[in-house]
Amino acid sequence: MSQPVIETKGLTKVYGDFTALDNLNLTVNEGEIFGFLGPNGAGKTTTILLLVGLSVPTSGAATVLGYNIVRESREIRRNVGLLPDFAGFYEDLSAQKNLEYIGLLNDLSKTESEKRATELLETVGLGEWKNVNVEKFSRGMKQRLGIAQALIKRPRLLILDEPTIGLDPAGTKEIRELILKLNKEQGLTIFLSSHLLHEIQMTCTHVGIINHGRLVVCDALHNLTELLTESEGLSLELKIHNPTQELLKEIEGIVGVSRVLQKEDKVYVTMTSDVTLEISKTIARHGAYVLLMKPKEYSLEEIFMKYYEEA
Repeated sequence: MSQPVIETKGLTKVYGDFTALDNLNLTVNEGEIFGFLGPNGAGKTTTILLLVGLSVPTSGAATVLGYNIVRESREIRRNVGLLPDFAGFYEDLSAQKNLEYIGLLNDLSKTESEKRATELLETVGLGEWKNVNVEKFSRGMKQRLGIAQALIKRPRLLILDEPTIGLDPAGTKEIRELILKLNKEQGLTIFLSSHLLHEIQMTCTHVGIINHGRLVVCDALHNLTELLTESEGLSLELKIHNPTQELLKEIEGIVGVSRVLQKEDKVYVTMTSDVTLEISKTIARHGAYVLLMKPKEYSLEEIFMKYYEEA
């Protein structure tokens, strides 16, 4: 089995009396898009600063790409691309010139910097804007340029801190598609920090939820859904033509049904055992018919709220 891209063991960061990160145990493997999810102030940015060697842990240990975050932080920064929550640029220079300069700072030759800058601007969808000064760019365009900047040195790991914050829906969609493209076409491992549940669910393969500096849960997204199903019981999502309160009350009275909840045009039935057939017969007896019947799919918001409340 290959070495984890990121591995932390008891990673802790304390500022005076405040514990920003508390005993973080985390593993990110090659090829994953790992979503690091939590509210503002949960410890996400602190974790990123530690991983790239811009802060020193109070206790615990971690490796990134096999390098120790304290002793080998320079090697980490050579092999990791980082997009901070607000990337900085030379506003009076073009996108091309900005990337060329970053290439030179990363020990690329002038020729290689020019070539790499041109390639990356095409990759992030800014090719036709390459000679335009960055001061004329929208927030979304600057975020794409920031990702290009993070990719200039051909990193083995890309870390993104709130990459869609402040973007409109179109800009958010462009960043999401770019992240998926980089992972699929280049096999790039991506560590994505965000407080936006919908974006994590749309983008990531694995999720870690952090709250008050502590990792609450961490697993593949589909495993988290299964865990919630096991703890909450089997659930059905129904659309019933003209459901009456009498019908819903009778469904709730079926042995094996623990809860019936109506939301707008849908009915959610939670079961302690699979009594789907009995529910169907009950609906038919009332002269109603089912427009839709399927197992309820839990959203990341429901998963987050469950573990957030437990924490």
